[in-house]
Amino acid sequence: MFKKVTTKDELSDAFSIRREVFVHEQGVPIENELDSYEEVATHIVGYAENGEPFAVARFRTYEDVAKVERVAIKSSYRQGGNGRQLMQFVEEVAQKEGYSTLVLNAQCQAEHFYRSLGYEAEGEVFLEENIEHIRMTKHI
Repeated sequence: MFKKVTTKDELSDAFSIRREVFVHEQGVPIENELDSYEEVATHIVGYAENGEPFAVARFRTYEDVAKVERVAIKSSYRQGGNGRQLMQFVEEVAQKEGYSTLVLNAQCQAEHFYRSLGYEAEGEVFLEENIEHIRMTKHI
């Protein structure tokens, strides 16, 4: 079940997943993981049937579009369409909030996944936290 974060406990769940995936798995410094956009972003968390939080994403206004960021799924949940379901939920919530275009900086290893969801790559590959990324856009 995916839901828009509305409580501090849910936000804590979101941060916990991000720490596990970005800090522990990918080596992003903890001080770079949380930023000044946490308060203004719309956060999404996915919960398994047993109540365990397993997926997270956020989006925020960037120019006149929704910028999707911090998309992460715990390693044991990376099969079975969970990423696709998470992104579909993000798109639904963003559309309800009035957005018609989403942008994201995809890790290059996930570019094919985002392409399969209708995102299109733009520009050149760049480094963010020493990980190769590419900007991608989708009109919803």
